[in-house]
Amino acid sequence: MRGVACFFRRSPARVGALAAVLAVLAPSNMAWTQDAREPVSAIRVEGSERIEPETVRSYMTFKAGATIGEADLDESLKRLFETGLFADVSVRREGDAVVVQIVENPIINRIAFEGNLRIDDEILRDEITLRPRVVYTRSRVQADLLRIIEIYRSSGRFAARVVPKVVQLPQNRVNLIFEIHEGSPTDVRRITFIGNTRFSDGELRDAIQTRESGFLSFFSGGDVYDPDRLAFDRELLRRKYLNAGYADFRVVSAVAELTPDQDAFFITFTVEEGQRYRFGKVGVTSGLRDLDVTRLAQVVGIDEGDPYSAADIDDATTALTEAAGRAGYAFIAVKPETMRDREQRRIDVSFRIEEGPRVFVERIDIRGNLRTEDRVIRREFRLVEGDAFNSDYIRLARRSLRNLGFFEEVEIKNVRGSAPDRTVIEVTARERATGEISFGGGYSTAVGAVADIVLRERNLLGKGQDARIRAQLAQREQQIELNFTEPYFLDRRLAAGFDVFSTARDYQEQSSFDQETVGFSLRTAYPLAQDLRQRWRYTLRQDDITSIPSNAARVIAEQEGAAVLSSVGHAVVYDTRDSRFSPREGILASIDHDVAGIGGQVRFLKTEVRGSLFMPITDSLTGSATLGSGYVFGLGEDIRILDRFFLGSDEVRGFALSGASPRDLATGDAVGGNWYYAGSFGVSFPLGLPNDAGIRGRTFVDYGSSGLTEGEDPGIVADAGIRASGGVGLTWASVLGPMNIDFAWPIRKEDHDETQLVRFSFGTRF
Repeated sequence: MRGVACFFRRSPARVGALAAVLAVLAPSNMAWTQDAREPVSAIRVEGSERIEPETVRSYMTFKAGATIGEADLDESLKRLFETGLFADVSVRREGDAVVVQIVENPIINRIAFEGNLRIDDEILRDEITLRPRVVYTRSRVQADLLRIIEIYRSSGRFAARVVPKVVQLPQNRVNLIFEIHEGSPTDVRRITFIGNTRFSDGELRDAIQTRESGFLSFFSGGDVYDPDRLAFDRELLRRKYLNAGYADFRVVSAVAELTPDQDAFFITFTVEEGQRYRFGKVGVTSGLRDLDVTRLAQVVGIDEGDPYSAADIDDATTALTEAAGRAGYAFIAVKPETMRDREQRRIDVSFRIEEGPRVFVERIDIRGNLRTEDRVIRREFRLVEGDAFNSDYIRLARRSLRNLGFFEEVEIKNVRGSAPDRTVIEVTARERATGEISFGGGYSTAVGAVADIVLRERNLLGKGQDARIRAQLAQREQQIELNFTEPYFLDRRLAAGFDVFSTARDYQEQSSFDQETVGFSLRTAYPLAQDLRQRWRYTLRQDDITSIPSNAARVIAEQEGAAVLSSVGHAVVYDTRDSRFSPREGILASIDHDVAGIGGQVRFLKTEVRGSLFMPITDSLTGSATLGSGYVFGLGEDIRILDRFFLGSDEVRGFALSGASPRDLATGDAVGGNWYYAGSFGVSFPLGLPNDAGIRGRTFVDYGSSGLTEGEDPGIVADAGIRASGGVGLTWASVLGPMNIDFAWPIRKEDHDETQLVRFSFGTRF
């Protein structure tokens, strides 16, 4: 200080220079002063409308009376913005007070969607996060906008656009409107496979769910791009190759490329097939004493040299588990161990049976079934509380529940129970609608134009019962019937039901009479084995033969009038087909007996035997062979015409309805026979059209014959010679209904037979 004072004293000019230096340094000195921490006497909030000032103060990092600096103001500003309540915030100091200036975000009054025709408002509301009476923020609107676009993309509409619009309302409220431009579905224009030699592109396209768009894609569906479906397609391809013996197969990539105009996808699967393997040595070993593996090996069903198939290994594992369970070993684990010989292209398989953990079922919890009763679900389980846990039984229960058709999805999982050796089975079911009303129409060469209506409930009152009412009106047939089935009668694996029916049929063209029938039947069915079922039925009906012209055959004229039939029927059915509707392999065989005469006026014994064999010839060709035969004879009386066999277009194509039956030569009336046999050999093949079109061709040879025993009217010709025909046909399994058309030419026939070149049927429901 003494030096400074000396400076001022010695040179007045130096005083001016020092003043200039201090002026330059003044801003720096002011900044130092503002950064200094100073006390705050009050916090004033300005601009608040809906939010209380005290609420704003609660987000500040300091309170009135505190000593603060610039860092405290900055941190408070940041915290206020993070609340999402404000569109704008400023914090400043005025003297010894702090002023918080706020602009509040509006509150959402209503959320609406415009332009959404394909996706309901309810679905979109459930997916977005914004709700009425929630604070509006641009970031949340943008997030919901992206979510809506994602929903449309998952449904195959990649061209969808969403524009949010805000309508200002009084009291700082807004209506939020999402204006949606859905655009066209983004189709799959082409599916290409790279690296496949074993299967053609067409065969692989048939194996996956995604379909190419094309002229017939309207009838098949699946041609809209779905990334989840594409991921599942990779697994479907892997299964197809593994089941064909390609154990080294892998999908290298599955690429979906969007066209520049965003209206279609090009999908490319790149695969590595590897070599095809066959089964080598197949054996069963056991770590359990007293378990006869020799007998268990008989259920494996795999022989050395068979083409390798992952599905065969799964089936063998299940068969061994069930066989060991029947032998009294509940706690086992079957582990297939494979050893691959790449040089010999063989895979040895050893099924190792070991003792599994001893776990018991503590309880079965069922959730999600709002309508279906618990017992309907429980009875599909082969397990009850206290039984030994068996994973294969769980798998079978899951399949059975899905096959009921009552649920959109069924999830079964087991969780730990109250003790280490206890497990709880949790069943979660999501129900679907099981009632239906449908109107139908079509045409058949047998009965002409057809119209019908069906009312059906497959899960009546949630009890799993099936009830149906059907009324049909055709040119040559009218029918009404009521059907009811209880699948678990008396809580046993015993199906029971009844049918009530009334039918009127015009047989004037074939046999010069009309038929009117009214009656009912009682029936029951139960399994004898996995693929074997036994059925019983009782039928009571009245048949009335009317409208017989004067020039009708004598054997028909004599039967005019009504007669009551009371019969008991029995059938055994063996069915191993892989599909009920379009089988590729398997056997369907049945033997059926009917005895009439337990009361009533009609007495006969009737037996029919039928069998069908389906087998794949190649990956695209399916061969089939069918054979049926029947015999009926009267018990002390002649067989009525309604109970005879009429051979015609249904059995031997190329012949008219009843066209190959015994016939009265004088009148031309078909009178039927008391025995018949008929068979067919056929091959089904693709037509080169897209596989998803559901159109296949077929070629066939049919044969059969029908006759009468001795002692019939001498005017009736009942030539027992074989009839045969050959032809081609077309099947279209469209979503509008099945269509069948056959062109057949008789190869062997009799002069009195009636032929028919075209056999056509088409039907639909809507």
